[in-house]
Amino acid sequence: MRKERKRVNYTLLFMALSGFIFLIIFNYIPMFGIVIGFKDMDYVLNIKKALKASDFVGFENFIAFLKDKEFKNIMINTLGLNLLQLVITFPIPIIFAILLNELKLPKFKGAVQTITYFPYFISWVVFGGIILGMLSPEGGVINQILLSLGVIEDPLLFNSNPQYFWWIIIFSSVIKGLGWGAIIYIAAIAGIDQSLYDAAKVDGANRFHKNIYITLPCIAGTIVVMLLLSISGLLSSNFDQIYIFQNPLNLTRSEVLDTYIYKIGISQRRYSFTTAIGIFKSIISMLMLSSGHFVSKKFFGRGLF
Repeated sequence: MRKERKRVNYTLLFMALSGFIFLIIFNYIPMFGIVIGFKDMDYVLNIKKALKASDFVGFENFIAFLKDKEFKNIMINTLGLNLLQLVITFPIPIIFAILLNELKLPKFKGAVQTITYFPYFISWVVFGGIILGMLSPEGGVINQILLSLGVIEDPLLFNSNPQYFWWIIIFSSVIKGLGWGAIIYIAAIAGIDQSLYDAAKVDGANRFHKNIYITLPCIAGTIVVMLLLSISGLLSSNFDQIYIFQNPLNLTRSEVLDTYIYKIGISQRRYSFTTAIGIFKSIISMLMLSSGHFVSKKFFGRGLF
């Protein structure tokens, strides 16, 4: 009896192969550029030629960054802002997803989802302009509300005062990413066995008890994965967002690693120096991800895998 031949799904194979090729071309091949961080290629005009002819300088570019006068301020801004965002903005989509799940009217629930998703699809150039308009001292809605409530006597210069910059970033991040950030948690909640809720109802549990003892434990795996990924990105900032709100007056609190790399690497053509910064950032991020995974696995029994 002849064995039945296994059918090959060429459509799925092509899709998987396309993703693999994309990964190789845009993620792995560019890794060859890491050598720029160990060479003297600052200010060169022909990068291709300089890759062969430039001198190998070892860790000089890394040491130069660590000794840079801006190093301390940049690291404080990058870590401080991202840690604050992690503490404030990470739990908000989780809470929003749970609250959204409690809505019983499908049409109202759909309207809320649409309204909260919409800002995500607006570019930071447009959305940042809207936020700046709201914060403007000349007719901005935020200043007008504060003035009408008697909280302030004169309009505040929000985007010109460094002490407000981090809060502007957090405020705009929450508004823009609330709906989109909750999608994965909404999907996780939808996958929970409804019989668990029915059993809890029989036992006299109210909505609060159901969310605390059923919903949160059931989506804990998703929360841990997203938290670990967020921890690994503590040295990465949303460049578009930061750059839109950044100006010379708030630079002491707005200059982060990503904007510094752009200004030094692109504007001043310090390719080796900024490549070294990028390698430094990647190594620290990888260490934070590995450490977070180890701690989570050891104490909570959950990790990335």
